[in-house]
Amino acid sequence: MRNDKNNLIVKLTFDFAIKIIAFSEQLRQLKKNEMATQLFKSGTSIGANIREAQNAESKADLFINSK
Repeated sequence: MRNDKNNLIVKLTFDFAIKIIAFSEQLRQLKKNEMATQLFKSGTSIGANIREAQNAESKADLFINSK
């Protein structure tokens, strides 16, 4: 099993997602629900894409899935 705790990209994208979630909550309090939803989805998908890329079985798999 990989150790993601020592991976800078994983850590940075996780920290970014936490900030996005907090900001999305602030937007919801201002009744900006549509904007909050879109920001939440796009801001948290970065980390998911990084994790998916790191779980690629080979370099070819990585490049095929990134298209």
